[in-house]
Amino acid sequence: MKKRIIIIVLCTICSMNSFAQESDYKLVEKTVSYYLEGGTNNDFETLKKAFHEDATMKFVSKGIYKEVNALSFFKRVIKKGPKQNRKTQISYINVSGNTANAKLEIEYPSFTFIDYMNLLKIDGEWKVVNKIFNRKPKTSNK
Repeated sequence: MKKRIIIIVLCTICSMNSFAQESDYKLVEKTVSYYLEGGTNNDFETLKKAFHEDATMKFVSKGIYKEVNALSFFKRVIKKGPKQNRKTQISYINVSGNTANAKLEIEYPSFTFIDYMNLLKIDGEWKVVNKIFNRKPKTSNK
């Protein structure tokens, strides 16, 4: 009887852990979707929901390493206007405890951005704390 109770308790714990992982996966997906939807629709207020106020964006431009506050950067570049001509995709999401990362692809007609987002669960809410990216030009098949 004791053995049966232990097995039931262990199964319950494992299933609760699995549910928490799935739930966190969906919450991370929702967070990065704010970023993708906000950028596609030129909507800074939606994009802003994805980021911690101190989130950084790190990249290399013309061979030089740059680091900027992500929200300050997006506030300058996102202007109200028509929807962007782009396709977005979440390539993967990894969740481990209160940390997560996601790879996103944003395809424009002539290039694709590959974004890597690092997220933390802060006060029960997932926020992007760091973004690095690469801009990959499309090659023509002539």
